[in-house]
Amino acid sequence: MSYGGNPEHKRNPGDFGLTPPAQPRPDKTLCDEVRIFERSVALEYLRHGVERGLVSESWTGDWPQNIWAMTVDGRALEAQIENAQLGTYHAYPLPESDPFVSEVRKRWEQAHVR
Repeated sequence: MSYGGNPEHKRNPGDFGLTPPAQPRPDKTLCDEVRIFERSVALEYLRHGVERGLVSESWTGDWPQNIWAMTVDGRALEAQIENAQLGTYHAYPLPESDPFVSEVRKRWEQAHVR
């Protein structure tokens, strides 16, 4: 599993090496909102989501279509497969208004880290 990133979810490109480095769209939530500016931090959130079993039932090849996690500040993140050959994801914070946030939060709190 790896983390690629998406310039549409970035104002500050951090160390993601994206081309273009940042191209925030007004209809997208930004990683900047949850202070994720390093690829290693994004990858850790992915790993924590997998460890807690917060993966979708839908798979693309060998990889879950989505992985969810919670930041240390309590914000829900959703990762989406972007390259199923390599197992590469990009992620973004879910808007607090999204009803699925409460489900992610509940499952995160209930999950036991393996």
